[in-house]
Amino acid sequence: MTGTLFLSLVLTSAVMTAIVAVRYLAISGGFAWLSRKVRPGIYDGLSPQIRRELRWSLLSAAIYGIPAGFALWGWKEHGWTRVYTGWDAMPLWYLPVSLFIYLFVHDTWFYWTHRWMHRPRPFRVMHAVHHASRPPTAWAAMSFHPFEALTGAFVVPLLVFLVPIHVSMLTAVLTIMTVMGVTNHMGWEMFPKWLVHSRVGAWLITASHHQHHHEAYSCNYGLYFRFWDRLCGTDRGLSPNAG
Repeated sequence: MTGTLFLSLVLTSAVMTAIVAVRYLAISGGFAWLSRKVRPGIYDGLSPQIRRELRWSLLSAAIYGIPAGFALWGWKEHGWTRVYTGWDAMPLWYLPVSLFIYLFVHDTWFYWTHRWMHRPRPFRVMHAVHHASRPPTAWAAMSFHPFEALTGAFVVPLLVFLVPIHVSMLTAVLTIMTVMGVTNHMGWEMFPKWLVHSRVGAWLITASHHQHHHEAYSCNYGLYFRFWDRLCGTDRGLSPNAG
């Protein structure tokens, strides 16, 4: 019985690792192609760096796949998680609320662990791998040292055991996480200036904001929102090089 459970967990984790890896290759590859079309020459001379980003990212996919596989196994086999499929299981107004809760909690965790990783020792040990991408490319979103990948791999899998969420909203969380991670590292701003410089845009992180983090290092630590950066005085605005 124990062997069967172990095999089931291993298989589920392997499936999730494959899904994370394919999702990364498809989305990063798509935006890398778009970057070359919109900004010809933007990644010229960066082939060795991109190969490095691919290797680190596929290793990160395996690390992300293990807790994701456990969460999927717990949901499918035992109903342990708070993920639900029926539209009448919770009020409809809770759908966007749950989406925001997941994004805000993830953003909070990311901000503080990211800021911690910019302390000298954690930076040398783990975060320097990510910042070795100079400039970052669309392939760099998951280019992490394994220790750094571990800091982020458990957030969403843990939340599904604690906070109710419809499977459609969970899909939205994972999509937003992947797309924003990739687009924030492309090296150019794909969103229109009217949005980036609007009142709404002033609270959202896009390539113009995150590019400045990769240039200055000691600012702009957030993932989705500029809330913690603004509250803690680490928001340094937008990079002129990602316009």
